[in-house]
Amino acid sequence: MRPSMFQAGASLALLLCTAAAAAEEPAHATAPPDQQLAPLFQHVQRAHLFADQKTFADAVPRQPAAAVLADWQTAQQQPGYTLRDFVATRFDAPGDAPAYVPPSGETLRAHIEGLWPVLQRHTATVDPHGSLLPLPHPYVVPGGRFREVYYWDSYFTLLGLASSQRWQQVRDMVDNFAWQLDQYGHIPNGNRSYYLSRSQPPFFSLMVELLARHEGDDAYRRYLPQLRIEHAFWMRGTEGLAPGQARERVVRLADGQLLNRYWDARAVPRTESWTDDLATAAQASQRAPSQVYRDLRAGAESGWDFSSRWLDDPAQLSSIRTTSIVPVDLNSLLFQLEQTLARASTASGARDDARRFQQLAASRRAAINTQLWDARQGYYVDRDLDSGQQRPALTAATLFPLWLKIAEAPQARRTADAVEAGLLRSGGLLTTQRDTGQQWDAPNGWAPLQWVAVDGLQHYGQQSLARTLGVRFLRTVQSVYDRDGKLVEKYVVDGSASGGGGGEYPLQDGFGWSNGVTLALLDRLCAPKNTCESAADVE
Repeated sequence: MRPSMFQAGASLALLLCTAAAAAEEPAHATAPPDQQLAPLFQHVQRAHLFADQKTFADAVPRQPAAAVLADWQTAQQQPGYTLRDFVATRFDAPGDAPAYVPPSGETLRAHIEGLWPVLQRHTATVDPHGSLLPLPHPYVVPGGRFREVYYWDSYFTLLGLASSQRWQQVRDMVDNFAWQLDQYGHIPNGNRSYYLSRSQPPFFSLMVELLARHEGDDAYRRYLPQLRIEHAFWMRGTEGLAPGQARERVVRLADGQLLNRYWDARAVPRTESWTDDLATAAQASQRAPSQVYRDLRAGAESGWDFSSRWLDDPAQLSSIRTTSIVPVDLNSLLFQLEQTLARASTASGARDDARRFQQLAASRRAAINTQLWDARQGYYVDRDLDSGQQRPALTAATLFPLWLKIAEAPQARRTADAVEAGLLRSGGLLTTQRDTGQQWDAPNGWAPLQWVAVDGLQHYGQQSLARTLGVRFLRTVQSVYDRDGKLVEKYVVDGSASGGGGGEYPLQDGFGWSNGVTLALLDRLCAPKNTCESAADVE
Protein backbone atom coordinates (compact mmCIF):
# COMPACT_ATOMS: atom_id res chain seq x y z
CA MET A 1 0.00 0.00 0.00
CA ARG A 2 1.26 3.47 -0.77
CA PRO A 3 1.96 5.38 2.46
CA SER A 4 -0.17 8.41 3.22
CA MET A 5 1.65 11.75 3.59
CA PHE A 6 2.76 12.53 7.12
CA GLN A 7 2.41 15.70 9.10
CA ALA A 8 4.71 18.70 8.76
CA GLY A 9 6.52 18.23 12.08
CA ALA A 10 7.52 14.66 11.35
CA SER A 11 8.43 15.69 7.81
CA LEU A 12 10.78 18.40 9.03
CA ALA A 13 12.49 16.13 11.55
CA LEU A 14 13.09 13.45 8.97
CA LEU A 15 14.19 16.05 6.46
CA LEU A 16 16.89 17.25 8.84
CA CYS A 17 18.07 13.70 9.51
CA THR A 18 18.16 12.99 5.79
CA ALA A 19 20.04 16.19 5.02
CA ALA A 20 22.62 15.33 7.68
CA ALA A 21 23.08 11.85 6.26
CA ALA A 22 23.43 13.20 2.73
CA ALA A 23 25.97 15.76 3.87
CA GLU A 24 28.23 12.95 5.08
CA GLU A 25 28.33 11.42 1.60
CA PRO A 26 31.13 12.60 -0.69
CA ALA A 27 30.05 14.66 -3.68
CA HIS A 28 31.49 13.62 -7.03
CA ALA A 29 30.90 14.04 -10.74
CA THR A 30 28.19 11.36 -10.78
CA ALA A 31 26.58 12.34 -7.47
CA PRO A 32 22.78 12.08 -7.65
CA PRO A 33 20.55 15.17 -7.66
CA ASP A 34 19.57 14.79 -4.00
CA GLN A 35 23.25 15.32 -3.12
CA GLN A 36 24.25 17.89 -5.73
CA LEU A 37 21.14 20.02 -5.33
CA ALA A 38 20.32 19.61 -1.65
CA PRO A 39 18.45 21.40 -0.08
CA LEU A 40 16.70 22.69 -3.24
CA PHE A 41 15.99 19.11 -4.25
CA GLN A 42 14.26 18.46 -0.94
CA HIS A 43 12.14 21.61 -1.17
CA VAL A 44 10.98 20.74 -4.68
CA GLN A 45 10.06 17.18 -3.81
CA ARG A 46 8.26 18.20 -0.61
CA ALA A 47 6.30 20.80 -2.59
CA HIS A 48 5.13 18.10 -5.05
CA LEU A 49 5.67 20.33 -8.05
CA PHE A 50 5.52 17.23 -10.23
CA ALA A 51 3.03 14.40 -10.06
CA ASP A 52 5.84 11.84 -10.28
CA GLN A 53 8.83 12.18 -7.92
CA LYS A 54 11.04 10.74 -10.66
CA THR A 55 10.40 13.74 -12.91
CA PHE A 56 12.58 16.17 -10.97
CA ALA A 57 15.22 13.46 -10.44
CA ASP A 58 15.44 13.27 -14.26
CA ALA A 59 15.24 17.04 -14.88
CA VAL A 60 18.38 18.67 -16.28
CA PRO A 61 19.66 21.88 -14.64
CA ARG A 62 20.59 24.58 -17.15
CA GLN A 63 23.67 25.47 -15.06
CA PRO A 64 26.07 23.61 -12.77
CA ALA A 65 24.53 22.66 -9.44
CA ALA A 66 26.54 25.25 -7.47
CA ALA A 67 25.30 28.06 -9.72
CA VAL A 68 21.70 26.89 -9.46
CA LEU A 69 21.89 26.81 -5.67
CA ALA A 70 23.45 30.28 -5.54
CA ASP A 71 20.74 31.66 -7.82
CA TRP A 72 18.10 30.02 -5.64
CA GLN A 73 19.41 31.69 -2.52
CA THR A 74 19.21 35.07 -4.26
CA ALA A 75 15.86 34.44 -5.91
CA GLN A 76 14.13 33.70 -2.60
CA GLN A 77 14.73 37.29 -1.54
CA GLN A 78 13.11 38.75 -4.66
CA PRO A 79 9.51 40.01 -4.82
CA GLY A 80 7.15 37.57 -6.48
CA TYR A 81 9.41 34.57 -6.00
CA THR A 82 7.79 31.17 -6.31
CA LEU A 83 9.54 27.83 -6.23
CA ARG A 84 7.56 26.65 -9.24
CA ASP A 85 8.67 29.58 -11.39
CA PHE A 86 12.28 29.21 -10.29
CA VAL A 87 12.35 25.53 -11.23
CA ALA A 88 10.66 26.23 -14.56
CA THR A 89 13.36 28.74 -15.53
CA ARG A 90 16.38 26.77 -14.27
CA PHE A 91 15.53 23.17 -15.25
CA ASP A 92 14.46 21.25 -18.31
CA ALA A 93 12.00 18.66 -17.07
CA PRO A 94 11.42 15.56 -19.18
CA GLY A 95 8.17 15.62 -21.09
CA ASP A 96 5.96 12.72 -21.98
CA ALA A 97 7.03 10.86 -25.08
CA PRO A 98 4.69 11.34 -28.03
CA ALA A 99 1.94 8.75 -27.96
CA TYR A 100 2.75 5.88 -30.29
CA VAL A 101 -0.13 5.22 -32.64
CA PRO A 102 0.40 1.86 -34.36
CA PRO A 103 -1.01 1.10 -37.78
CA SER A 104 -4.51 -0.28 -37.50
CA GLY A 105 -5.02 -3.99 -37.80
CA GLU A 106 -1.52 -5.02 -36.74
CA THR A 107 -1.05 -8.45 -35.27
CA LEU A 108 0.46 -8.70 -31.81
CA ARG A 109 3.83 -9.73 -33.26
CA ALA A 110 3.83 -6.96 -35.85
CA HIS A 111 3.00 -4.40 -33.16
CA ILE A 112 5.97 -5.46 -31.06
CA GLU A 113 8.29 -5.49 -34.07
CA GLY A 114 7.21 -1.92 -34.78
CA LEU A 115 7.91 -0.87 -31.19
CA TRP A 116 11.61 -1.76 -31.15
CA PRO A 117 12.75 1.43 -32.91
CA VAL A 118 10.28 3.52 -30.88
CA LEU A 119 11.86 2.32 -27.62
CA GLN A 120 15.48 2.66 -28.77
CA ARG A 121 17.73 5.41 -27.40
CA HIS A 122 21.36 6.38 -27.97
CA THR A 123 23.05 8.59 -25.38
CA ALA A 124 26.78 8.29 -25.99
CA THR A 125 26.99 11.90 -24.79
CA VAL A 126 24.75 13.42 -22.12
CA ASP A 127 24.31 16.78 -20.46
CA PRO A 128 26.88 16.82 -17.63
CA HIS A 129 24.45 18.61 -15.30
CA GLY A 130 21.76 15.91 -15.48
CA SER A 131 21.35 12.51 -13.85
CA LEU A 132 21.44 10.46 -17.06
CA LEU A 133 24.65 8.46 -17.51
CA PRO A 134 26.11 7.89 -20.99
CA LEU A 135 26.28 4.54 -22.73
CA PRO A 136 28.40 3.94 -25.82
CA HIS A 137 25.85 1.97 -27.85
CA PRO A 138 22.11 2.18 -28.57
CA TYR A 139 19.76 0.53 -26.10
CA VAL A 140 16.07 -0.26 -25.62
CA VAL A 141 14.21 1.35 -22.72
CA PRO A 142 11.11 -0.14 -21.07
CA GLY A 143 8.86 2.80 -21.96
CA GLY A 144 6.62 5.26 -20.10
CA ARG A 145 8.32 6.93 -17.12
CA PHE A 146 11.31 4.63 -17.60
CA ARG A 147 13.43 6.70 -19.97
CA GLU A 148 16.69 4.86 -19.28
CA VAL A 149 17.89 1.28 -19.63
CA TYR A 150 17.29 -1.08 -16.70
CA TYR A 151 19.48 -4.01 -15.80
CA TRP A 152 17.32 -7.07 -15.27
CA ASP A 153 14.51 -5.80 -17.51
CA SER A 154 16.94 -5.87 -20.41
CA TYR A 155 17.50 -9.64 -20.42
CA PHE A 156 13.84 -10.20 -21.20
CA THR A 157 13.91 -7.43 -23.77
CA LEU A 158 16.88 -9.21 -25.35
CA LEU A 159 14.82 -12.38 -25.68
CA GLY A 160 12.47 -10.45 -27.94
CA LEU A 161 15.26 -8.79 -29.91
CA ALA A 162 16.75 -12.24 -30.49
CA SER A 163 13.34 -13.51 -31.62
CA SER A 164 13.27 -10.58 -34.07
CA GLN A 165 16.78 -11.54 -35.27
CA ARG A 166 18.08 -8.14 -34.15
CA TRP A 167 21.42 -9.55 -33.08
CA GLN A 168 23.30 -6.31 -33.50
CA GLN A 169 20.99 -4.69 -30.97
CA VAL A 170 21.53 -7.64 -28.64
CA ARG A 171 25.30 -7.22 -28.98
CA ASP A 172 25.05 -3.44 -28.45
CA MET A 173 23.16 -3.86 -25.20
CA VAL A 174 25.46 -6.56 -23.86
CA ASP A 175 28.42 -4.32 -24.74
CA ASN A 176 26.77 -1.47 -22.81
CA PHE A 177 26.50 -3.61 -19.70
CA ALA A 178 30.09 -4.78 -20.09
CA TRP A 179 31.13 -1.12 -20.38
CA GLN A 180 29.31 -0.31 -17.15
CA LEU A 181 31.09 -3.15 -15.36
CA ASP A 182 34.41 -1.72 -16.53
CA GLN A 183 33.38 1.84 -15.67
CA TYR A 184 31.64 1.41 -12.32
CA GLY A 185 32.63 -2.05 -11.07
CA HIS A 186 29.02 -3.20 -11.28
CA ILE A 187 25.93 -2.79 -13.42
CA PRO A 188 23.74 -0.06 -11.89
CA ASN A 189 20.00 -0.47 -11.47
CA GLY A 190 19.73 1.86 -14.50
CA ASN A 191 21.87 4.46 -16.25
CA ARG A 192 21.10 7.28 -13.83
CA SER A 193 23.45 8.74 -11.23
CA TYR A 194 20.89 8.02 -8.53
CA TYR A 195 21.00 4.30 -9.39
CA LEU A 196 24.77 3.93 -8.96
CA SER A 197 24.55 2.83 -5.32
CA ARG A 198 22.82 -0.43 -6.20
CA SER A 199 22.53 -3.03 -8.92
CA GLN A 200 19.65 -5.35 -9.88
CA PRO A 201 19.28 -9.14 -10.15
CA PRO A 202 22.51 -10.35 -11.85
CA PHE A 203 21.41 -11.31 -15.35
CA PHE A 204 24.62 -10.41 -17.21
CA SER A 205 25.73 -14.05 -17.43
CA LEU A 206 22.39 -14.97 -19.00
CA MET A 207 22.82 -12.16 -21.53
CA VAL A 208 26.24 -13.55 -22.45
CA GLU A 209 24.77 -17.04 -22.72
CA LEU A 210 22.02 -15.73 -25.02
CA LEU A 211 24.55 -14.00 -27.27
CA ALA A 212 26.72 -17.13 -27.27
CA ARG A 213 23.86 -19.02 -28.93
CA HIS A 214 24.48 -16.75 -31.91
CA GLU A 215 28.23 -16.16 -31.67
CA GLY A 216 29.49 -19.34 -29.98
CA ASP A 217 32.32 -19.48 -27.44
CA ASP A 218 33.74 -16.17 -28.67
CA ALA A 219 31.08 -14.48 -26.55
CA TYR A 220 32.22 -16.30 -23.42
CA ARG A 221 35.83 -15.39 -24.05
CA ARG A 222 35.04 -11.76 -24.87
CA TYR A 223 33.08 -11.08 -21.69
CA LEU A 224 35.10 -13.18 -19.24
CA PRO A 225 36.74 -10.10 -17.64
CA GLN A 226 33.36 -8.46 -17.04
CA LEU A 227 31.82 -11.68 -15.72
CA ARG A 228 34.62 -11.76 -13.16
CA ILE A 229 33.93 -8.13 -12.19
CA GLU A 230 30.24 -8.93 -11.72
CA HIS A 231 31.04 -11.86 -9.46
CA ALA A 232 33.55 -9.85 -7.42
CA PHE A 233 30.94 -7.13 -6.86
CA TRP A 234 28.34 -9.53 -5.48
CA MET A 235 30.90 -11.38 -3.36
CA ARG A 236 32.68 -8.34 -1.95
CA GLY A 237 32.96 -8.67 1.83
CA THR A 238 33.42 -12.45 1.87
CA GLU A 239 36.93 -12.44 3.28
CA GLY A 240 36.92 -12.92 7.05
CA LEU A 241 33.14 -13.25 7.25
CA ALA A 242 32.30 -15.44 10.23
CA PRO A 243 29.30 -17.80 10.46
CA GLY A 244 26.15 -15.85 11.24
CA GLN A 245 27.55 -12.59 9.86
CA ALA A 246 26.55 -10.50 6.82
CA ARG A 247 28.47 -7.80 5.02
CA GLU A 248 27.15 -5.83 2.06
CA ARG A 249 25.61 -8.44 -0.27
CA VAL A 250 27.23 -11.53 1.29
CA VAL A 251 25.93 -13.64 4.17
CA ARG A 252 27.51 -16.63 5.87
CA LEU A 253 24.91 -18.85 7.48
CA ALA A 254 25.39 -20.42 10.88
CA ASP A 255 26.62 -23.67 9.29
CA GLY A 256 29.23 -21.77 7.25
CA GLN A 257 27.43 -21.86 3.90
CA LEU A 258 27.88 -18.73 1.83
CA LEU A 259 24.88 -17.08 0.17
CA ASN A 260 23.80 -13.58 -0.85
CA ARG A 261 21.24 -10.88 -0.15
CA TYR A 262 20.25 -7.53 -1.69
CA TRP A 263 21.84 -4.30 -0.47
CA ASP A 264 22.35 -0.64 -1.35
CA ALA A 265 25.40 1.50 -0.56
CA ARG A 266 23.23 4.43 0.61
CA ALA A 267 20.84 4.65 3.57
CA VAL A 268 18.78 7.70 2.61
CA PRO A 269 15.46 8.04 0.76
CA ARG A 270 15.54 6.96 -2.87
CA THR A 271 16.11 9.98 -5.10
CA GLU A 272 13.26 8.98 -7.42
CA SER A 273 10.80 8.29 -4.57
CA TRP A 274 12.00 10.76 -1.97
CA THR A 275 8.81 11.81 -0.19
CA ASP A 276 7.33 8.31 -0.43
CA ASP A 277 10.32 6.94 1.47
CA LEU A 278 10.16 9.71 4.08
CA ALA A 279 6.52 8.81 4.66
CA THR A 280 7.28 5.10 4.94
CA ALA A 281 10.08 5.68 7.45
CA ALA A 282 7.80 7.94 9.52
CA GLN A 283 5.43 5.01 9.99
CA ALA A 284 8.19 2.76 11.39
CA SER A 285 8.36 4.26 14.86
CA GLN A 286 10.50 1.46 16.30
CA ARG A 287 13.17 1.50 13.62
CA ALA A 288 15.88 3.96 12.60
CA PRO A 289 14.87 5.78 9.40
CA SER A 290 18.24 4.90 7.84
CA GLN A 291 17.50 1.18 8.17
CA VAL A 292 14.09 1.59 6.54
CA TYR A 293 15.69 3.53 3.69
CA ARG A 294 18.34 0.85 3.21
CA ASP A 295 15.71 -1.88 3.09
CA LEU A 296 13.59 0.09 0.61
CA ARG A 297 16.64 0.56 -1.58
CA ALA A 298 17.57 -3.11 -1.30
CA GLY A 299 13.99 -3.93 -2.30
CA ALA A 300 14.53 -1.79 -5.39
CA GLU A 301 17.73 -3.72 -6.14
CA SER A 302 15.71 -6.95 -5.99
CA GLY A 303 13.48 -5.74 -8.84
CA TRP A 304 10.47 -6.76 -6.71
CA ASP A 305 9.75 -3.24 -5.50
CA PHE A 306 7.67 -3.90 -3.58
CA SER A 307 6.35 -7.24 -2.40
CA SER A 308 5.12 -9.03 0.70
CA ARG A 309 8.24 -11.16 0.26
CA TRP A 310 10.19 -8.41 2.02
CA LEU A 311 7.60 -7.38 4.64
CA ASP A 312 7.03 -8.62 8.18
CA ASP A 313 3.51 -7.17 8.06
CA PRO A 314 2.07 -7.49 4.53
CA ALA A 315 -0.17 -4.47 5.18
CA GLN A 316 2.73 -2.17 6.14
CA LEU A 317 5.52 -1.21 3.77
CA SER A 318 7.35 0.24 6.77
CA SER A 319 7.92 -3.33 7.99
CA ILE A 320 10.23 -3.98 5.04
CA ARG A 321 13.35 -6.05 5.89
CA THR A 322 14.92 -6.87 2.54
CA THR A 323 18.49 -6.88 3.86
CA SER A 324 17.56 -9.54 6.44
CA ILE A 325 16.36 -12.00 3.80
CA VAL A 326 18.30 -14.51 1.68
CA PRO A 327 16.34 -14.68 -1.62
CA VAL A 328 16.10 -17.88 -3.62
CA ASP A 329 16.03 -16.12 -7.01
CA LEU A 330 19.16 -14.03 -6.33
CA ASN A 331 21.15 -17.07 -5.25
CA SER A 332 19.94 -19.06 -8.24
CA LEU A 333 21.17 -16.29 -10.53
CA LEU A 334 24.56 -16.27 -8.79
CA PHE A 335 24.77 -20.04 -9.31
CA GLN A 336 24.20 -19.34 -13.00
CA LEU A 337 26.94 -16.68 -12.94
CA GLU A 338 29.41 -19.09 -11.36
CA GLN A 339 28.52 -21.79 -13.89
CA THR A 340 28.98 -19.30 -16.73
CA LEU A 341 32.34 -18.21 -15.31
CA ALA A 342 33.43 -21.83 -15.28
CA ARG A 343 32.40 -22.25 -18.91
CA ALA A 344 34.00 -18.96 -19.99
CA SER A 345 37.21 -19.87 -18.16
CA THR A 346 37.29 -23.23 -19.91
CA ALA A 347 36.75 -21.55 -23.28
CA SER A 348 39.67 -19.23 -22.46
CA GLY A 349 41.98 -22.06 -21.40
CA ALA A 350 41.98 -21.05 -17.70
CA ARG A 351 41.39 -24.52 -16.29
CA ASP A 352 42.23 -23.75 -12.67
CA ASP A 353 39.76 -20.88 -12.66
CA ALA A 354 37.16 -23.11 -14.31
CA ARG A 355 37.52 -25.68 -11.51
CA ARG A 356 37.31 -23.00 -8.84
CA PHE A 357 34.11 -21.50 -10.21
CA GLN A 358 32.60 -24.94 -10.72
CA GLN A 359 33.29 -25.70 -7.06
CA LEU A 360 31.69 -22.42 -6.00
CA ALA A 361 28.63 -23.24 -8.10
CA ALA A 362 28.39 -26.74 -6.61
CA SER A 363 28.58 -25.33 -3.07
CA ARG A 364 25.89 -22.77 -3.82
CA ARG A 365 23.65 -25.38 -5.39
CA ALA A 366 23.95 -27.55 -2.29
CA ALA A 367 23.10 -24.57 -0.07
CA ILE A 368 20.06 -23.66 -2.17
CA ASN A 369 18.81 -27.25 -2.11
CA THR A 370 19.09 -27.44 1.67
CA GLN A 371 18.71 -23.96 3.16
CA LEU A 372 16.14 -22.65 0.65
CA TRP A 373 14.17 -25.84 0.06
CA ASP A 374 11.07 -26.33 2.22
CA ALA A 375 10.80 -30.11 2.37
CA ARG A 376 7.51 -30.03 4.27
CA GLN A 377 5.67 -27.77 1.81
CA GLY A 378 7.52 -28.95 -1.26
CA TYR A 379 8.82 -25.75 -2.84
CA TYR A 380 11.70 -23.27 -2.68
CA VAL A 381 11.51 -20.30 -0.31
CA ASP A 382 13.54 -17.38 1.01
CA ARG A 383 15.38 -17.52 4.35
CA ASP A 384 15.18 -15.05 7.23
CA LEU A 385 18.58 -14.09 8.62
CA ASP A 386 17.26 -12.70 11.91
CA SER A 387 15.18 -15.71 12.89
CA GLY A 388 17.32 -18.30 11.12
CA GLN A 389 14.10 -19.78 9.74
CA GLN A 390 12.67 -20.20 6.27
CA ARG A 391 9.99 -17.76 5.16
CA PRO A 392 7.10 -20.04 4.18
CA ALA A 393 5.33 -17.94 1.52
CA LEU A 394 4.87 -19.46 -1.92
CA THR A 395 5.96 -16.97 -4.60
CA ALA A 396 6.89 -17.11 -8.26
CA ALA A 397 10.56 -16.93 -7.18
CA THR A 398 10.23 -20.61 -6.28
CA LEU A 399 10.69 -21.45 -9.96
CA PHE A 400 14.17 -19.96 -10.36
CA PRO A 401 15.92 -23.17 -9.22
CA LEU A 402 14.03 -25.01 -11.97
CA TRP A 403 14.81 -22.37 -14.58
CA LEU A 404 18.52 -22.46 -13.80
CA LYS A 405 18.65 -26.26 -13.40
CA ILE A 406 19.49 -26.35 -9.70
CA ALA A 407 16.61 -28.54 -8.51
CA GLU A 408 16.75 -32.31 -8.30
CA ALA A 409 13.99 -34.09 -10.21
CA PRO A 410 11.83 -34.83 -7.12
CA GLN A 411 12.12 -31.21 -5.99
CA ALA A 412 11.10 -30.01 -9.43
CA ARG A 413 8.01 -32.25 -9.44
CA ARG A 414 6.88 -31.07 -6.02
CA THR A 415 7.52 -27.44 -6.92
CA ALA A 416 5.49 -27.81 -10.10
CA ASP A 417 2.61 -29.32 -8.12
CA ALA A 418 2.73 -26.46 -5.60
CA VAL A 419 2.79 -23.83 -8.35
CA GLU A 420 -0.12 -25.44 -10.19
CA ALA A 421 -2.20 -25.58 -7.00
CA GLY A 422 -1.21 -22.20 -5.55
CA LEU A 423 -0.12 -19.77 -8.27
CA LEU A 424 -1.68 -20.82 -11.59
CA ARG A 425 -4.62 -18.62 -12.49
CA SER A 426 -6.85 -18.05 -15.50
CA GLY A 427 -4.51 -15.36 -16.85
CA GLY A 428 -1.11 -16.86 -16.06
CA LEU A 429 1.20 -17.08 -13.06
CA LEU A 430 0.51 -15.07 -9.91
CA THR A 431 3.49 -13.29 -8.36
CA THR A 432 2.48 -14.17 -4.79
CA GLN A 433 -0.67 -15.39 -3.10
CA ARG A 434 -1.18 -12.16 -1.15
CA ASP A 435 -3.12 -9.12 -2.34
CA THR A 436 -1.48 -6.25 -0.45
CA GLY A 437 -1.64 -3.30 -2.83
CA GLN A 438 2.05 -3.78 -3.64
CA GLN A 439 2.66 -4.31 -7.33
CA TRP A 440 4.76 -7.47 -6.87
CA ASP A 441 1.88 -9.29 -5.22
CA ALA A 442 -1.48 -10.69 -6.28
CA PRO A 443 -3.41 -10.20 -8.47
CA ASN A 444 -0.53 -9.14 -10.72
CA GLY A 445 1.51 -11.31 -13.06
CA TRP A 446 4.76 -10.09 -14.62
CA ALA A 447 6.14 -11.13 -17.99
CA PRO A 448 9.65 -12.10 -16.77
CA LEU A 449 8.22 -14.47 -14.18
CA GLN A 450 6.04 -16.13 -16.81
CA TRP A 451 9.13 -16.86 -18.90
CA VAL A 452 11.06 -18.21 -15.91
CA ALA A 453 8.12 -20.50 -15.15
CA VAL A 454 7.54 -21.79 -18.68
CA ASP A 455 11.21 -22.35 -19.45
CA GLY A 456 11.94 -23.81 -16.03
CA LEU A 457 9.02 -26.24 -16.07
CA GLN A 458 10.01 -27.41 -19.53
CA HIS A 459 13.54 -28.18 -18.31
CA TYR A 460 12.03 -30.81 -16.01
CA GLY A 461 9.49 -32.34 -18.40
CA GLN A 462 6.46 -30.44 -17.08
CA GLN A 463 5.31 -29.71 -20.61
CA SER A 464 1.56 -29.60 -19.99
CA LEU A 465 1.75 -27.17 -17.09
CA ALA A 466 4.30 -25.02 -18.91
CA ARG A 467 2.12 -24.78 -21.98
CA THR A 468 -1.03 -24.06 -19.98
CA LEU A 469 0.67 -21.26 -18.11
CA GLY A 470 2.25 -19.75 -21.21
CA VAL A 471 -0.92 -19.86 -23.28
CA ARG A 472 -2.96 -18.28 -20.50
CA PHE A 473 -0.54 -15.40 -20.16
CA LEU A 474 -0.43 -14.86 -23.93
CA ARG A 475 -4.23 -14.68 -23.94
CA THR A 476 -4.06 -12.01 -21.25
CA VAL A 477 -1.56 -9.95 -23.25
CA GLN A 478 -3.63 -10.43 -26.40
CA SER A 479 -6.85 -9.42 -24.66
CA VAL A 480 -5.36 -6.15 -23.39
CA TYR A 481 -3.79 -5.46 -26.79
CA ASP A 482 -7.06 -6.12 -28.64
CA ARG A 483 -8.93 -3.79 -26.29
CA ASP A 484 -6.36 -1.02 -25.70
CA GLY A 485 -3.90 -1.32 -28.60
CA LYS A 486 -0.81 -1.63 -26.38
CA LEU A 487 1.32 -3.83 -24.16
CA VAL A 488 1.84 -2.82 -20.54
CA GLU A 489 4.31 -3.28 -17.70
CA LYS A 490 2.27 -5.82 -15.70
CA TYR A 491 -1.05 -7.64 -15.95
CA VAL A 492 -3.87 -8.82 -13.72
CA VAL A 493 -3.86 -12.61 -14.07
CA ASP A 494 -6.27 -13.43 -11.25
CA GLY A 495 -9.68 -12.51 -12.58
CA SER A 496 -10.18 -10.01 -15.38
CA ALA A 497 -7.50 -9.81 -18.08
CA SER A 498 -6.35 -6.24 -17.68
CA GLY A 499 -3.35 -4.10 -16.91
CA GLY A 500 -2.00 -4.55 -13.40
CA GLY A 501 -2.14 -2.06 -10.55
CA GLY A 502 -0.66 -1.22 -7.18
CA GLY A 503 2.72 0.22 -6.34
CA GLU A 504 4.11 3.73 -6.39
CA TYR A 505 3.18 4.92 -9.88
CA PRO A 506 0.48 4.40 -12.54
CA LEU A 507 0.57 1.50 -14.98
CA GLN A 508 3.17 2.12 -17.71
CA ASP A 509 2.78 1.46 -21.42
CA GLY A 510 5.52 0.14 -23.65
CA PHE A 511 6.75 -2.18 -22.50
CA GLY A 512 10.20 -3.67 -22.99
CA TRP A 513 10.06 -6.93 -21.10
CA SER A 514 6.42 -7.63 -21.91
CA ASN A 515 7.29 -7.25 -25.58
CA GLY A 516 10.30 -9.53 -25.30
CA VAL A 517 8.60 -12.30 -23.35
CA THR A 518 5.54 -12.22 -25.60
CA LEU A 519 7.68 -12.83 -28.69
CA ALA A 520 9.68 -15.53 -26.91
CA LEU A 521 6.50 -17.30 -25.81
CA LEU A 522 4.98 -17.03 -29.28
CA ASP A 523 8.10 -18.70 -30.63
CA ARG A 524 8.31 -21.35 -27.92
CA LEU A 525 4.66 -22.38 -27.97
CA CYS A 526 4.03 -22.00 -31.68
CA ALA A 527 4.70 -25.53 -32.92
CA PRO A 528 3.75 -26.91 -35.35
CA LYS A 529 3.28 -23.54 -37.07
CA ASN A 530 6.34 -21.78 -38.46
CA THR A 531 5.33 -18.35 -37.20
CA CYS A 532 2.70 -17.33 -34.68
CA GLU A 533 1.37 -13.79 -35.01
CA SER A 534 -1.02 -13.78 -32.06
CA ALA A 535 -2.13 -15.76 -29.04
CA ALA A 536 -4.81 -17.47 -31.10
CA ASP A 537 -2.11 -19.13 -33.20
CA VAL A 538 -0.71 -21.11 -30.27
CA GLU A 539 -3.95 -22.61 -29.00
